[in-house]
Amino acid sequence: MNKQFGRIIVFALSASFFLLGVTTTNAVADKPGKTESDRAKINRAMKAAPISVSAHATIMDADGTILRHGSPDSDWVCFPGVPLIDGDKHPMCNDAVWMAWLNALFNGESPPERSTIGYSYMLRGDAQVYNNSPDPAHGDPAMLDQEGPHLMILYPTGINLDHLPKDPDAGGPYVMWYGTPLVHVMVPLTDRDR
Repeated sequence: MNKQFGRIIVFALSASFFLLGVTTTNAVADKPGKTESDRAKINRAMKAAPISVSAHATIMDADGTILRHGSPDSDWVCFPGVPLIDGDKHPMCNDAVWMAWLNALFNGESPPERSTIGYSYMLRGDAQVYNNSPDPAHGDPAMLDQEGPHLMILYPTGINLDHLPKDPDAGGPYVMWYGTPLVHVMVPLTDRDR
């Protein structure tokens, strides 16, 4: 089996176990034993994107539960935390292209072919992840990064991203998970200490 394909399978299986409930996804409030309210999750999810996006978006919990239905003319879906990271509290808002990408991961499938650009907002920043690999077992410690407020872009399948840096410290947009089917572009929106 190709090593790259094996890493993708491990990542996809992790996402599948997540959906099957092998891990718990309830975010916990600051006080032990208290579960965070739906209202608190909705409020956090809405902070992931500009209000012009999140006010009309569907708000979905990490386990797929709809916390608030969005406007019929909006295809945006916001989460109170990254649904692939158990207990995460870094909100994100995804357009239909990103949701198709995430749904494929949840179902243990390869990301779908794309003919258009997809956008995902994370205006409250992200968890620490390896920029070189979606599989932590194959992450390069030198590439461990925690991005501040940013926009993520999925480009149409086959678009060449070779000209963009792969290093988060290069300044400006950079490529995350280059060389994998999960490749996307990160666009930092603020300065931060690295």
